[in-house]
Amino acid sequence: MADLEDLRSRWLRTLLAAREDDSCAIAPERYGDALLRRWSEPQRRYHTVEHLAAVLAHIDVLQEYADDVPAVRLAAWFHDAVYLPERSTNEERSARLAERALPEAGVPAERTAEVARLVRLTTTHAPAPDDRNGQVLCDADLAILAAPPSAYAAYTAAVREEYHFVPNDAFRAGRSAVLRQLLDLPHLFSTPYGKEKWEATARYNLSCELEMLSL
Repeated sequence: MADLEDLRSRWLRTLLAAREDDSCAIAPERYGDALLRRWSEPQRRYHTVEHLAAVLAHIDVLQEYADDVPAVRLAAWFHDAVYLPERSTNEERSARLAERALPEAGVPAERTAEVARLVRLTTTHAPAPDDRNGQVLCDADLAILAAPPSAYAAYTAAVREEYHFVPNDAFRAGRSAVLRQLLDLPHLFSTPYGKEKWEATARYNLSCELEMLSL
């Protein structure tokens, strides 16, 4: 289970680092608590506070590759803040939430725009070669693909639970298409660390899952 107090502390440190000053009258803790409530909604099985904590931990590993670490960390907090499995607009709605909340919390306009851009980027996970912030966020979000076998199995089971309303045949076909699309990419990870440490394991996991779905 994710440590909620640790996440609250992380949120406070990140927000204070992202603000230009402390003149905002609204207590920053309110925003973190509101986001944690979103990440704890009952329809979630994979996109939970555990996923949020994992993405933040992976950003810690990759932070040397980012140009604006506070923006990347804020984007992690918001990237699945709006999440309904049956909808395809989650990333856009999450980005708009960031655009509303962060100025209220004292984050400058330029950094708010960068956070929203990064959140929208998680729709495709295809950062440009010179997009260092995007590369770090996308690699951190996809790091689960390189998890050990038991953790990867738990991830796939949780994804299936989130899409419980999709019939088995349709889910297998859709999931297989996603896996093939990922495997056809020239690389899954963009940072030097991701390419070296995660790429091979992720491709192995994806290939094994695709084979299981075809049985």
